[in-house]
Amino acid sequence: MIPAVLYAVPAFLLLIVIEAVSYRFLPDDDERGYELRDTTTSLSMGLGSQVIGFPWKLLTVGLYAALWTVAPVHLSPGDWWTWAIVFFADDLAYYWFHRSHHEVRVLWASHVVHHSSVHYNLSTALRQSWTPMTSLPFWLPLALLGIPPWMIFLQQSISLLYQFFLHTERVGKLPRPIEWVFNTPSHHRVHHGSNTEYLDRNYGGILIVWDRLFGSFAPEGAAVRYGLTKNIQTYNPLRVATHEFAAILSDVRRATCWRHRLGYLLGRPGWQPAR
Repeated sequence: MIPAVLYAVPAFLLLIVIEAVSYRFLPDDDERGYELRDTTTSLSMGLGSQVIGFPWKLLTVGLYAALWTVAPVHLSPGDWWTWAIVFFADDLAYYWFHRSHHEVRVLWASHVVHHSSVHYNLSTALRQSWTPMTSLPFWLPLALLGIPPWMIFLQQSISLLYQFFLHTERVGKLPRPIEWVFNTPSHHRVHHGSNTEYLDRNYGGILIVWDRLFGSFAPEGAAVRYGLTKNIQTYNPLRVATHEFAAILSDVRRATCWRHRLGYLLGRPGWQPAR
């Protein structure tokens, strides 16, 4: 089984080149554009995520299939409403996957990779985790709903393809009805901001309505500062992929009790014991 996103890789690379060239001929002082080392790291992270993710996908196929087999109903791909259920169920699963990966430190250690660049461009979309295992629990309920595994994977790919185009400063705010319902480059710029008012906001995949519903929405206002609240100052892909896991290990080792160890693992990023 070849992930559908792989078929889009040539288009991704072409669009990255086009966007990078656009900064040469249409520069904007308010935009960071591209930096060669940063872009190389993002592409390396994307390649690594696909190499690691492919065998992991094979395992998840078996798990989804096992749950689908015991589901009380089996939804038919021939019914239009099945596709509607898949769309909304996948997007809701993505919202909670994404939100939990910002609110639980051991999960954040996997997701922080995607936020580690101080640039924001189409190549940033490819800066993906090398530990995809943390996403598994969030989509298992879809198989139990009776959604065929291949439909789950297809909708995941559609969502990822959509989100690629969110990673750009070259698109401003879109018409209000679109901004109200869908995730847009403007909303996702907020999500990648390290500004205090932008932290842990706008988790949506294709839709932004979940953020409005669950109180995690913030509109784009002040200029966005991209990256982490404490940037890692490295272009080494291995360090980018593992730096937060290393930090957790260090914190756990020096903790003096199990409550503190669990806090460093399961607390919010930045959690510290009360003094």
